[in-house]
Amino acid sequence: MAKAFKIVYIIVSVLFLVYLILPAPSFPYPPSNSSQSDEPADTESSLRRAYFTDSTREEVIQNYMTQFRSGVLPTLRLNLPPEDAQTVIRDQTRSTFLEELVHPFRESFYINGFEPKDEKDIIQIKGVNWRQKITVKYVESSLWVRLGIAVPTLVLGYLIIRQWAKEV
Repeated sequence: MAKAFKIVYIIVSVLFLVYLILPAPSFPYPPSNSSQSDEPADTESSLRRAYFTDSTREEVIQNYMTQFRSGVLPTLRLNLPPEDAQTVIRDQTRSTFLEELVHPFRESFYINGFEPKDEKDIIQIKGVNWRQKITVKYVESSLWVRLGIAVPTLVLGYLIIRQWAKEV
């Protein structure tokens, strides 16, 4: 029994480490019917971009989910409170929705959308009215940090499970 547990634990640990080592996906493309914002706040970082689009919220999320999801990386979709956009995306960011696509223990991709509700908030750029402005932010993690956390976690996890098995 103990030998079978060790073999299973080693296999799961190796698969987890391979998952952590896999290359990160590239920055996803915006929806096809969008125009990139050239406002100074939207061009500060290469990992944060803003677009004007006529796509619905679900179309925007599905566009990015399709690109961010890869065959072997599980992708979680988290719905966050819009108020968090000022912390996660950028201060003074207006928001009606904020979602995060995340590869657990790896990178995250935030999608913030602002859909105007009042007449005064209409998004009109160069004479064109847009349904919403989306701001996306890609947050990468370092391979060495991931491994630096994973290896001690796997070792301590093994020791805890082994001790628990002795007690039971």
